[in-house]
Amino acid sequence: METRELRYFVAVAEELHFGRAAQRLAMAQPPLSRAIQQLERRLGVVLLDRTARAVALTEAGSVLLREARAALDAVEAAERRTRRAAAETPGLVLATKAGASSELLAKLLDAYAAEPGAVAVEVMLCGPAEQERMLRDGRADVALLQRPFDTTAGLDTEDLRTEQQVVVLPAGHPSAGRPQLSMAEVTALEDLPLPRWPRRGGGYPDGPGPQVRDHTQLFQLIALGRACAVVPESLRAHLRDDHATVPVPDAPPVTTVIAWPPHSTSHAVAALVRTATRL
Repeated sequence: METRELRYFVAVAEELHFGRAAQRLAMAQPPLSRAIQQLERRLGVVLLDRTARAVALTEAGSVLLREARAALDAVEAAERRTRRAAAETPGLVLATKAGASSELLAKLLDAYAAEPGAVAVEVMLCGPAEQERMLRDGRADVALLQRPFDTTAGLDTEDLRTEQQVVVLPAGHPSAGRPQLSMAEVTALEDLPLPRWPRRGGGYPDGPGPQVRDHTQLFQLIALGRACAVVPESLRAHLRDDHATVPVPDAPPVTTVIAWPPHSTSHAVAALVRTATRL
């Protein structure tokens, strides 16, 4: 398979519409349809169920979508990392979710800067799940990820910290004074629906909650009484007086990890990881 074919398929699989996929790829629809048909013939499988009204992924198509994303990320990563290795001034790119693990990140950067031979670290603050993509496609050398929100399969990782979660409510809400809430009670708050974060393809899942892109937008919606959110307890440091938090004991714990590509031979990455695990 060629990377061109994989890009065509990923666009159709994410859009589930040949017309929108063709627009995204800046090409006409007929050659795109022919390319997908040729790919199916070569593989000997049906990747997409097509009807007059809808396009849906088959089981085989779902597998190829996952594998194609990983393959395209690997190709882009090879190109980016090769160019960065040839840079005159060595440095690291560290990706992390905006607003998450800020205290841990500050301590890590200070401690690493004091190490002999430390290189400059460029910090990239990302939207939801973006830091994982940046690490996989080579835009970042190392990343701070959070399980279970981020997927660490195929990456080398070290656990740094595990914390419980809390629900963020508008100050003055009747539930704000409770000693704790269960996840079932949180999801039952009809006046405060949980937010909807974007999928990797750019769309949003169905549901009553508002669409959000970052924590700044989310916390403003909560203060306005339009939503609630279950978040790691360390995010309390970013809240204002018009927010309240209540522990959610049965929400899954959140583990912050430092992650890097398994084939990395960078001494700078190794030194940063050693500093993080020591902290």
